[in-house]
Amino acid sequence: MFKVMVIDDDTIVNFMLVKILQAAGYDAKGIDNGKNGLQLFAVVPFDLIVTDIVMPEKEGLEFIQTVRMENKSIPIIAISGGGKIGPENYLTMARYFGANFTFEKPVDTKLFLSAVKKCLENASNRNGQNAGTTALIDRHGSY
Repeated sequence: MFKVMVIDDDTIVNFMLVKILQAAGYDAKGIDNGKNGLQLFAVVPFDLIVTDIVMPEKEGLEFIQTVRMENKSIPIIAISGGGKIGPENYLTMARYFGANFTFEKPVDTKLFLSAVKKCLENASNRNGQNAGTTALIDRHGSY
């Protein structure tokens, strides 16, 4: 069973994403911020990371950069509801820093699970080498 870390400081979003992943058959663990996510990532091997961008302690862009310095192959899905500069700008930066897929909140469940599946299939197929697959999927499902 694939292990997925979900990082989001919004407890409702975190809970819902974990439940969606668990219902799809994944072993999902919710974490409340990037700092705690990095601490857990250092000791638990995950197959996929789903991270929000705007969070306390350590925000998502910094989290992605740190993970990419240590592990170039783990797939990362970034999500954002925006902030002062808007979700599209944060998500563009997330792709630049190494996110494989990005989604605006609210996340479309079907598209999200499709991206999860693609990330995990690619991770299984590339044997530790980053395939470099990136895509932007907005809340309306366009690529």
